[in-house]
Amino acid sequence: MAIQDRLNAYRIMWVLVFFDLPTETKQERKRYAKFRKDLLADGFTMFQFSIYLRHCPSKENAEVHIRRVKRALPEHGHIGILNITDKQFGDMEMFYGKKPVVEKQTGVQQLQMF
Repeated sequence: MAIQDRLNAYRIMWVLVFFDLPTETKQERKRYAKFRKDLLADGFTMFQFSIYLRHCPSKENAEVHIRRVKRALPEHGHIGILNITDKQFGDMEMFYGKKPVVEKQTGVQQLQMF
């Protein structure tokens, strides 16, 4: 596989996990914290409160991480998993209030060792 195919914006994927978990009891807060820690341990980073994302070099790699998230799902709560291409992720518009966020288009600076 040529390097240009591996770095294609339509092949590189982002996995987003959205969740709303109950936190009223001590046990529920403990489950919330464990789910969050499991996401962090698998390489996800917080995008917003209760939205975590992870960069994946391919759809196959994204599927591995999606399976891990599914294994860590808590018994209660609402969880969504969204898999999108790097191109789609790059088309996202970001704002702080009504002010657009202007960021340099440098691409992902993630190093992977094989």
